[in-house]
Amino acid sequence: MKMKKIIAAALAMAMALSLAACGNKDNGSQGSQGSQNPGSQGGSQSQGGSQNTPDPAPAGGAELVLWTYPVGGWGEESNVQPIMDAFKADTGITVKVEYLAYGDGDDKVNTAIGAKAAPDLIMEGPERLVTNWGAKGYLVDMSDILTDTDKSEISAAALAACTSADGKLYEYPLCMTAHCMGINLDAFKAAGADQYLDLENHTWTTEGFIKAVEALYAKKGDTVAAIFCKGQGGDQGTRALINNMYGGTFTNADHTAYTWDDPNNIKALEQLKSMPGIAFDASLEGGDELKLMYQEILDMAFCWNIAQQLDPATAHTGAGKTINGQEIVCMNFPTESGAPVLQGGIWGLGIFDNGDQAKIDAAKEFVKWMCASENAAQGIKISNFFPARNTVNGTDLTAIFDGSDSGDIMKDYNKVILPNLGDYYQVTKGWAAARTEWWNMLQKIGKGEDITASVAEHLANANAAAAG
Repeated sequence: MKMKKIIAAALAMAMALSLAACGNKDNGSQGSQGSQNPGSQGGSQSQGGSQNTPDPAPAGGAELVLWTYPVGGWGEESNVQPIMDAFKADTGITVKVEYLAYGDGDDKVNTAIGAKAAPDLIMEGPERLVTNWGAKGYLVDMSDILTDTDKSEISAAALAACTSADGKLYEYPLCMTAHCMGINLDAFKAAGADQYLDLENHTWTTEGFIKAVEALYAKKGDTVAAIFCKGQGGDQGTRALINNMYGGTFTNADHTAYTWDDPNNIKALEQLKSMPGIAFDASLEGGDELKLMYQEILDMAFCWNIAQQLDPATAHTGAGKTINGQEIVCMNFPTESGAPVLQGGIWGLGIFDNGDQAKIDAAKEFVKWMCASENAAQGIKISNFFPARNTVNGTDLTAIFDGSDSGDIMKDYNKVILPNLGDYYQVTKGWAAARTEWWNMLQKIGKGEDITASVAEHLANANAAAAG
C-alpha cells in the first residue's frame, strides 16, 4: 500500500479511539510520558501495611478531582459517572472526573504539577505512576492502606509493578491485561494464510508469520501490516513483535539497562524491513493502525488487546468484527520457540501529594472503596480488562463477566493470551526517554538508515537516561 493511501484512509476515519486499549499506555500505556517539569516535591506518607492500620476518616462533603487516562471504558463519562455517584452516596465525598487523552495527557499532568495544581487522584499505570511521578516525589505512598489480606489477594506481579524499589506503593492496582495481535481471519482464509495459524492456542511460528505475510501480499498486492512509529501509542506492540520473532530482549532482567542491540532484535528488524507486505510508516500511530485494521485496509494489527477484541477501534460494530463484518481473532506474537512473551498493562489509582492532608485522606478512602471492596467489580467491568486480584472481601472477581455479552470472549482471551504475560519491564529507569528513542529508531529504519547503527545510537540515548 502506498503511504498516501494509508494516510488518507487514516484521516478519513473520524472516530474516537481509546488507546489504553492498546496499552499506551502511552496504549497507546499510549502518549509520551512527558517532560520532567519542575514542581514542589511532595513528601511521602507513612509506610506500613498492617492489617490493623486504622482507616482515615475524611469529612463528608469533601470534593476530590480525579484525572483518568482512557483505560478501556474509563475514558467514557457514561461509564464512570455512575461509580462516582455511588461513592458519593456511600461516603458523602464528591469526585469530579476529567478525562485525559494519551496524545497530550502527560503534558497536561506535568503542567499541572509545575503550577501546583495537580489533581487529587489519577488513573493510569506503573510507567507513569511509579517510575515517573512517584519516583519524582509527587505521589503519596499508599502502603498504609494495603492490608495483609490485600497483599494475599492482589496478583504478585501487579503488586510488584506498582511498588517502587524502596517499597512505596504509588499505584493501587485495579485491572490488568496482556497485549497481543489481531488478525483479519477472513482475509487470511482468502489468501490461504490461515494454514500457518494454530487457532486452538492462538499461536504461530515466526516462519509461519513470514509465509502468511507473503501470501496476503501476493493476494492483495498491497501492504498488509504497518510498523507504526509516529507517536507513543501502542509501542508495546512493536516491541513485542520484534522481541518475540527470534527471542530478543528489551531490557536486562533487573531492569537497569536497555538491551535493544540483542542480535535477535537486529535479525527481526532486518527481516521486517525486507518484507514488501510490511510498511515502516512514520505517519501512523497505534490508533491509526487500529482504524485501518477495522477498515480492512490492513490485515493485522500489532496494537491489540481484549478491549479492542470486544470493540474494534471503538467502532461499536460488535465484538471481533471489521466494518464489513469480517472476523477478527486475537493472536500471540509469532515465535521460534513456541513460547510467546507478551507485554501487559496494569492500571490503578495514584494520589498526588498536594499538601492537603484532609484531601489525601479522602482520596485514600476512594482508593480503598474502588480497589479494595466489592465495588472493584464495577470498576473492572467498565475497563473491559481483567482483575488485578481474584477476590476482594469474599467477592469472586474472576466471574464478573460471566453471563455478559463479553463473557465467552473474556474466558477465551484469559485462556490463550493472558497466561503468556511476561516481565513488566516498563518500570525500568529512563522509561519516558527510552520510549521516545524507540520511536525515533523505528522512523530512521523506515527511512532506510542502517539498522545496526540506528539501534546503537538510540539505545545509547536510552541507557544514558537509565543511568542518569
